[in-house]
Amino acid sequence: MSGPKLYLLDTNVISDMMRNPAGTAAQRALLIAANEPNSKVCTSVVVQCELLFGLRRRTNPRWSTQYEHIMASIDVLALEAAVAPHYAELRTDLELSGTPIGPNDTLIAAHALALGATLVTADAEFARVPGLQVENWLLPATAKQ
Repeated sequence: MSGPKLYLLDTNVISDMMRNPAGTAAQRALLIAANEPNSKVCTSVVVQCELLFGLRRRTNPRWSTQYEHIMASIDVLALEAAVAPHYAELRTDLELSGTPIGPNDTLIAAHALALGATLVTADAEFARVPGLQVENWLLPATAKQ
């Protein structure tokens, strides 16, 4: 493998980690950090934008503290120029097929595609993205992804 396996966490996964610090998603992230030295858990700046918006809209001191704790332990990846062609192709393909996804989700999916990352999400609409590797860490480890 040329580099680490990347797991790009979506908004709903980090939100769950904030609400349930001992939940399945948080446990999975800890297991990967401890047992998979060639793997990296990270997120997109688009996800960070969504999380910060949510925290401003619904103030909760415990969630804010959990957000700070989680974000201190994972890298937030900026959108690089390599994301743009993935975004354009993905948005065009999904719109032409009549199955578009939201604009932020399109950016998040394009970011994961550009990085060759596995998107960790519980959002079923990402299943419509061709070539996107998806895992749902909110399901028990024994459940089908």
